[in-house]
Amino acid sequence: MAKQKEVVFAGFGGQGVMTAGQLLAYTAMEEGKNVVWIPSYGPEMRGGTANCTIVISDGRIGSPIINNPMSACVFNRPSLDKFGALVKKGGLLLINSSLIDVKSGRDDITEILVPVNDIAIKVGNPKVANMAMLAAFIEATDAVSFDSLLSMMEKKMGGGKKKELLEINHRAIEEGRKVVTGKVNI
Repeated sequence: MAKQKEVVFAGFGGQGVMTAGQLLAYTAMEEGKNVVWIPSYGPEMRGGTANCTIVISDGRIGSPIINNPMSACVFNRPSLDKFGALVKKGGLLLINSSLIDVKSGRDDITEILVPVNDIAIKVGNPKVANMAMLAAFIEATDAVSFDSLLSMMEKKMGGGKKKELLEINHRAIEEGRKVVTGKVNI
């Protein structure tokens, strides 16, 4: 039986949920896994709702549509309200505790509070909150290796203006990992 990981990254436009999802998908492809990445944007774009679903498998992916993902990473309260209830029993919910001051209320999933906005400010750039959340997800699930993630970041952000952000992204990833280390592996 193929090992499959499913996750929804959800927030509002401008929080980097699409970038985090794409980076996860590219990293998984680089590792030779089968991948589906499906973006969904609200009508407002920046400031509106945005989410993406990523399915990673070492075998064939039967369907790209996942109604009840095994994991969700939510960046804002509307995303928690929408996707927190959809996570499969026994699944994982990562909540941006910098912006969300409540929990899902579920006791049949693993829930981890990750203060991604606080982490981003601590490392020097509020735009890297998405990398802290991505790192927390990877640390909790082993969906891809961190070596592969860092290599893919070098490829995607290695030149031009984004190169300046590379070091800050590295720091955000390390801080995001620390929040989850030793807590769970789903």
